[in-house]
Amino acid sequence: MTGYARHWGAGPRAVLALHCSLAHSGAWEGLARALGPGLRITAPDIPGHGKAPDIDPARDLHDQCYEAILPHLPEGRVDVVGHSFGATLALRLAEDMPDRIRSLTLIEPVLFAAAKGSGAFSAHLGEMADYAAAEARQDRAATARAFLKIWGTGTAFEDLPAAQRDYATQRIHLIKASEPALFEDSAGLVPRLGEVTAPTLLVEGGESPRIIPAILDRMETGIPDTTRARVPDAGHMVAISHPVPVAGAIRALWDRTRV
Repeated sequence: MTGYARHWGAGPRAVLALHCSLAHSGAWEGLARALGPGLRITAPDIPGHGKAPDIDPARDLHDQCYEAILPHLPEGRVDVVGHSFGATLALRLAEDMPDRIRSLTLIEPVLFAAAKGSGAFSAHLGEMADYAAAEARQDRAATARAFLKIWGTGTAFEDLPAAQRDYATQRIHLIKASEPALFEDSAGLVPRLGEVTAPTLLVEGGESPRIIPAILDRMETGIPDTTRARVPDAGHMVAISHPVPVAGAIRALWDRTRV
């Protein structure tokens, strides 16, 4: 096994958990505890995050991250849970390996290409204008501030711990690097939604950017077996801020499948 991963539990049910951008595998701590016993959770740091190696800027980011998580995929059938960018990696696994994925949980997947043609997509480009302007002038701190204003926990950038601000600022280039995958669908995920055979849970926060429901609408239409869960008072970081209701929805999905 290559790279670094955290592990929780030693139960019979294997779970692979894939974190969001600007986070690391430790982000799953609360949800891992809320999910309870009987599990064997593996959560790798994806490239550029935590203890993982940095990315190769000459290569497609999604391809690199996908290749890096494959060695961490447990043997046999596995439940895959992904949040935000990690959810797009989870979706790719489910499309590529339908015989290995027992269930799929996509928490706030940021596959913006799935919402192309909708009013929400156009509105999102406007909402990201401050981020785009800061990124264009290569002001890393301002870019991180503008990005987290929309996709963070709701805490003002200046009120975050200094270590967390620094961590995000040092890695903010990964957001730009993810654009071919998320906006242009470089991995070809949207046309293959119908190839997902695993029962799929789509999770959203009620206070999330409105492009998220548009993305989930497209996924609900394309993936054959879907269930949706909405946490009314949560935002994009629902997997971290509201682990108990998210865990309840995941457990309900898992009750439909056998180990």
